Amino acid sequence: MGQVTVRVGGYTHPVSCEDGQEAHLIALAAEVDRRVASIRAMGGQFGESRLLLLASLLLADEIHDLRVDLSRAKAAPPGAAPEIDPLLAERLGRLAEQIEGIAATLDQP
Repeated sequence: MGQVTVRVGGYTHPVSCEDGQEAHLIALAAEVDRRVASIRAMGGQFGESRLLLLASLLLADEIHDLRVDLSRAKAAPPGAAPEIDPLLAERLGRLAEQIEGIAATLDQP
């Protein structure tokens, strides 16, 4: 049985895991710690248990959204094009314009 000590929200926690899963567990704790840090950045004084509760709720909300997206993708007819995120499409368009501008300057003597 593996054992690691993770740091979340400024507190250390010893945690057991299956052998070989130590790095994965450390990465998961780092993700929780990022959520805790984002909650702290919003202001307010929270105890450790409240911070962990709010971080858990943020992660649960993200999991819920991913499950909804997955179920929609599974329900789509085979070969159907996925729904395109308009913000992502806009960003990709701007990046393409920048790349074309760079390429144009490379073609000049």
